[in-house]
Amino acid sequence: MNTLLITGGAGFIGSNFLRLLAVERQVRLIVLDALTYAGNLANIQELIDGQKVIFVHRDIRDAEAVKDVFTRYRVDKVVHFAAESHVDRSILGPRAFVETNVNGTLNLLLAAREQWQGNDEGNRFLHVSTDEVYGALSAEDPPFSETTPYAPNSPYSASKAASDHLVRAWYHTYGFPAVITNCSNNYGPWQFPEKLIPLMILNAVEGKQLPVYGDGLQIRDWLHVQDHCEALRIVLERGIDGETYCIGGNNEQPNIRIVETVCDLVDERLVRPQGSARRLIRHVEDRPGHDRRYAIDASKLKAEIGWSPRFDFRTALAEVVDWYLSHDNWVDAIRSGAYLDFYERQYAHRIKGAS
Repeated sequence: MNTLLITGGAGFIGSNFLRLLAVERQVRLIVLDALTYAGNLANIQELIDGQKVIFVHRDIRDAEAVKDVFTRYRVDKVVHFAAESHVDRSILGPRAFVETNVNGTLNLLLAAREQWQGNDEGNRFLHVSTDEVYGALSAEDPPFSETTPYAPNSPYSASKAASDHLVRAWYHTYGFPAVITNCSNNYGPWQFPEKLIPLMILNAVEGKQLPVYGDGLQIRDWLHVQDHCEALRIVLERGIDGETYCIGGNNEQPNIRIVETVCDLVDERLVRPQGSARRLIRHVEDRPGHDRRYAIDASKLKAEIGWSPRFDFRTALAEVVDWYLSHDNWVDAIRSGAYLDFYERQYAHRIKGAS
């Protein structure tokens, strides 16, 4: 039985990936997570209780702890999700992003290479990254692809770009069995409520203002988290070492359209007059260095591995709204003091007096 180490498995994408793999009993699943603000044990508690995963509460920034996990569990494969991932937080405090995303990835690479060196048959290190490493697109530019030059514009994307380069260097220098994926914006259940879609759902439900950066016309390519996880499972099994695969939803949407759609869905679910939630929208001061457009060309993944997204965005977004409405206990638990403090620092001063 192979042993698969999933870093950041208590987070949004990691926990969804775990649920996908937990039905496959051919692998032993080890979750390594520091349980920072966005890592929530409630996301995977039923998997732990059902003995479908082994949970290890350690931090990838701790090199000795990482090495101990590899030695103790004889790890065969790694899917590396663990990262500081919120652009706004990286602007407020970039040091944590370098420590986790760069140094933490280095610790994993060192530990994996030490254990696999000379006998890496069947081993794989899947590094999960973001499209933000490629910078920003204009309206006329073609989507990002695996050959797009790196041009990160935020502390977050710079730290992820650095970690991508480390993984690539390990493959080219040491022949290390690594694959990189760069995905577009994810949405779906279990997402931490500082992100755009859950933030807008919860604020609209509670009648709170809906802060939209600038004119709201920033465009993102939205990918359902389950589509993403399916792509990752296929890349883990059939990807080629040393390759990068871009994963996108073929679904470019401006932020303001996302917010308006969420508003209409919440009004519909709560049987409010249509347009009630839209009146809560407030255009606030834009954040520094806000990239205008992201888009992903996932044709390589489709051509070489046969994956393409299957979720219809409008239908799936309605299901996400329903999920948050039916998981109020989870929402109440996760909206901790740390989250509320961040929200106050990031948005409150922008909302006051904004229109």
